[in-house]
Amino acid sequence: MANGYAVCIGLNSVDPGHYQGWSGDLLACEADATDMADIAKREHYEPVTLLLTRDATRKRVRSAIEQVAKAAGENDMFLLTYSGHGGQLPDRNGDEPDDQDETWCLYDGELVDDELYDLFTRFHANVRVLVFSDSCHSGSVTRALLRETALRSGTLAATARTAGGHAVTIDPAAKRFRAMPDEVALATYRRNREFYDGILKDTPTQRESSKKLRATVRLISGCQDNQLSQDGTFNGLFTGTLLRVWNHGRFRRDYDCFHKRIVQRMPSDQTPVHSVLGPVNDAFTEARPFDIPKNP
Repeated sequence: MANGYAVCIGLNSVDPGHYQGWSGDLLACEADATDMADIAKREHYEPVTLLLTRDATRKRVRSAIEQVAKAAGENDMFLLTYSGHGGQLPDRNGDEPDDQDETWCLYDGELVDDELYDLFTRFHANVRVLVFSDSCHSGSVTRALLRETALRSGTLAATARTAGGHAVTIDPAAKRFRAMPDEVALATYRRNREFYDGILKDTPTQRESSKKLRATVRLISGCQDNQLSQDGTFNGLFTGTLLRVWNHGRFRRDYDCFHKRIVQRMPSDQTPVHSVLGPVNDAFTEARPFDIPKNP
């Protein structure tokens, strides 16, 4: 059997010193990461690296991925999961149609999507990379729903209907979203502009990169570009739904079916996306989620 490696990241808060006084408090992200790490252990991944809140720094996350890139060989599996806030930075290398780069909000700074792609180019051919991101990656904020202003603030007074048809307003505190507020994104960028512009301008884009993506990278994200991922009490909405579909490993179908089953259980305003980058790998496509391939 090939080898399986896992890095599971979950942040219930970030460093206010970097994010201009904002701690981004969430409830269930560490639980998400721990539950995903438990799946990896049961599926015989080794090692499984768990990075929670203060340990989930830019340096440690990048280093953990780089170490797997060096170690993983042909047919090996790499599971990378993230639960936390999604952020945005201005696009400085012209590769984003909405002029904004998406980020993961790590404890001491944001990790840009261009950086993540560059890290993936370091993996050897025929490595299978599986990414789950339970975060807001709102690449099309200007085309979002009309309630975007309420959503971006982190709370929403939702309206539901009882069986009798009566409208009921749900306490806004009942919903938390994993999105950095616009004013925090602006203040954080301007205060750290030299640092982020160096990343945004110097990291090669997918079009420009001389390092071709040799691994196959499969992403199932928590929501679409113009949507937000909801936090929860025990898990994020996406991760909790994923765990129910996985059903302690009883799920036996392929990735397309796994994604569709998750989408069927999600509300219409949060629709997970399934996408693949890199070379076509039919065996990966047809595999049961999380399976480490057997050597030929």
